[in-house]
This record gives sequence, structure tokens and C-alpha cells, in this order.
Amino acid sequence: MYQTLLLEIAGNLATITLNRPEKRNAVSTQMMAELQTALDQIEKSHARVIIVTGNGKAFCAGMDLDMLACIAKQSPAENQEDSRRIAKMFRRIWSFPRPLIAAVNGAAFAGGCGIATLCDFTLAVPEAKFGYTEVKIGFLPAIVSVFLTRQIGDKRSRDLLLTGRIIEDCSGRTPDGTSPRACKPVDRGKPQQPHALQTSSGILGSCRRGSRFGARHPGKCADPLHA
Repeated sequence: MYQTLLLEIAGNLATITLNRPEKRNAVSTQMMAELQTALDQIEKSHARVIIVTGNGKAFCAGMDLDMLACIAKQSPAENQEDSRRIAKMFRRIWSFPRPLIAAVNGAAFAGGCGIATLCDFTLAVPEAKFGYTEVKIGFLPAIVSVFLTRQIGDKRSRDLLLTGRIIEDCSGRTPDGTSPRACKPVDRGKPQQPHALQTSSGILGSCRRGSRFGARHPGKCADPLHA
């Protein structure tokens, strides 16, 4: 069913694995569509917690270079449509009504860093790297900046977005300003269910008492793009 990701639903846990290892799991137009389709499928299931991780050595290297190369040849209307598509993906992650855990297994750059930091929790292997690196190739991460500013404030967002610096020491802080908890790389035969459920145990209780995760977390569900 999916060409760019893997989806596994086992009981209360759903695992989305970005699956373009030959491209360092770079985000393509197809992946954006499939990620939203997978979240739609999960929302209709009994899964209460979702892990998002990557196949191979990288979590996600950002937007596909072939896709970026096309931008220079597109009309303003086509570029605007691409922006809407990206904004729709980030909005869906931001407002998803069940806890999302990014299990960052390697590099999370540009749009991949956005996916990781817009999840409710960010777990990282020691060798993980984070960075909003778009500025280094002449792009402004305008869409994700709306969400990031809401999370960590203007000044810290400008530092990350305008310098494009890489955060390599995961004993420090991730680009959303939180301290990530270490996790082991995902074992395809045995996903990180115990650790994921432990991380989300308090929120799972809230989910059982309420119909929506966001009902107790209005800041998550308020749409920053329309704030």
C-alpha cells in the first residue's frame, strides 16, 4: 500500500517508518501524501501511541533534492501549492489527536528536523544530529518556523533557523528546546513498545479519560498557521 514508508499497527502501538534509506529518508511529494494517509489509518485504529522513525542510518534528511531542484523551474502558483502541501503535513503532525513519538535513529535535518520536533516527544540515539539546515542552500524554513517559534520562542528559533547550525550532542537539547531521552535504534523485529508506552504512560491515562488527546492540550491543537 505504501511506497515510501512502512506502517505497523500492533495493539495500542503504531509504528511509522520512513522508508527511503537510499535517499536518507528524504521527504518527497509521495511521502508527504502517504504520511498523512498513514495517520488517517492510525486514527481509525485502536492504536493509542505512534512512533515515527527512519529506516537505515538517517531519520530524515529533509526535502528530496530532486524536488528542491524543481522549485527553481516552477511558477509562483506551483511553488505556492508545494508550500500548502508541506504546511498540511506539518499541521497534521502538530494537531494529531494521539501522542506522537519521534524515535530519531540518525540525522534529522531541515524538514526531517521539523517532523522530529513537532512530535510530542523526541527520543534520540547518541549519534543523532539535528538541524534546520535549509538556510545553507538558500532556502528559508518559513513554514516550520511558525510552529517552532510557538514551541521555543522567537530568539531561540532565529538562532537555529538563521544559522543552520547542527546539534550533535544529544545529551544537550534538541531543536525544540527539550532534552531528548536516549533510545536504542529500532529493532524491526521488536519495536520500542515498552519504552514508548513508558514515555507516554501519563498521557495514555488522559486518553482513556477523554475522547481526544488535544482536549487536555489545547496548545497542541491550536493551529499556529492561523493564530
